[in-house]
Amino acid sequence: MFIKGKRISRDKKVEVINPFNDQVIETLGMSESADVNEAVAIAKKGFDILKKMPAGERSKILEKTAHIITSRKDDFSRSIALESGKTINEARGEVDRAANTMRLSAIAAMKLAGETVRFDLAGQSKKIGFFVRVPLGIVLAVTPFNFPLNLSCHKIGPAVAAGNSVIHKPATKTPVSGMLLAEALIEAGLPIEGISVLVGPGRTIGMMLIKNPIVKKISFTGSLEVGEIITANCGMKRVTMELGSNSAVIACADAPLGLVAKKVRKGGYTLAGQVCISIQRVYIEERVADDFLAMLTEEVKQINYGDQLLSQTEMGPMIDTGALEKAELFCNDAVQKGGKIITGGKREGNIFTPTIIYDVPENALVIQEEAFAPIVAVNKFSGIEEAIQKVNNTKYGLQAGVFTRDITRALKCAREIDAGGVLINEMPTFRVDNMPYGGTKGSGIGREGPDFAIREMTEEKLIILDQI
Repeated sequence: MFIKGKRISRDKKVEVINPFNDQVIETLGMSESADVNEAVAIAKKGFDILKKMPAGERSKILEKTAHIITSRKDDFSRSIALESGKTINEARGEVDRAANTMRLSAIAAMKLAGETVRFDLAGQSKKIGFFVRVPLGIVLAVTPFNFPLNLSCHKIGPAVAAGNSVIHKPATKTPVSGMLLAEALIEAGLPIEGISVLVGPGRTIGMMLIKNPIVKKISFTGSLEVGEIITANCGMKRVTMELGSNSAVIACADAPLGLVAKKVRKGGYTLAGQVCISIQRVYIEERVADDFLAMLTEEVKQINYGDQLLSQTEMGPMIDTGALEKAELFCNDAVQKGGKIITGGKREGNIFTPTIIYDVPENALVIQEEAFAPIVAVNKFSGIEEAIQKVNNTKYGLQAGVFTRDITRALKCAREIDAGGVLINEMPTFRVDNMPYGGTKGSGIGREGPDFAIREMTEEKLIILDQI
């Protein structure tokens, strides 16, 4: 863990494991109850410092942090790959994105502003007024294993930009990136009270932080189930919840099917499918279904999987045994309900082979739930109304993709698909870090992207002046 600008050891340890070969790559001290209380007390002091710090100075700290991340790209990339199992090329891409997220946060710090308020709408008034945006206090950032650096930046960057202090609770399986980020922030000039990193189980360390009344904001990325537990226990706090999904693609007969197949190859199997907006369902117009399935199968069979540190590897391991067992469960359930495994569907060591399941009943787990695995279900549709209904027939609604050359059909999907983002002629796995990102229904509350997250981490303070 990381408190007052340095790493702290404890008798109890957290072993960080390489998901590919189960080897220990690092050992960190596990946080205790007393550490939670200390971190909160420190963060309270940090807030008193940061809320008074000029926005320009906070911006410079974030900009310098971005520079440090870029200058240490190899170290960050290797750490991400080793602890999360994503390929070294995926990890390098994440480092680039993380640096950009911090730069966007630096810009957001400079743009943060209020507005004037009119008081003469109902008649003459001598009053003038305006509101300013002020920081909330202590922000708790709870981050997942799959993007251990960039999703940390998406929470910590806007929090600091707004003048809040931060307590970071990274996933216990991937805490190294969070430690490296905290060290970069301190080196860049953030006061040592401005950030602490606590390492330990969510059910103990995390729950203490969630229930603590001094913590004013929780920004969480993870599963719907855990998100529901957090909101049931956090009390009167601001929350941003980036939760699960089973993102769908609609591919119409007029779409370039070869391009769609390549997009699904990338969007369904990046990080072994362990991405919230990973493509999990494809609805293909029935008159081209056989052709598309053949194209997609050829693409997926070419995926080179294995050791994530090798440059030629396209897909690495799953995070742990539980994830592998869940993938097996989803495949078995789909087959039992009548689906057909076209390719994959099995374990090879800690790899789950890239999988396509065809003609899956809509009540199957892989259609209704989040697989978080390299599994894509392909089903047919006859009309666009049917496709939209099937996309919406789930408790999730994060992002969806639609491929068609028909602008009328595209706009109909954009209007009627119930999701936080509808992407026309692009896969739902697409994300850039300045866009508003978040979902509807069980996929979450609030939006990320520094310009949008900073709104969630501040509140309006109204000031009125009258003549006397």
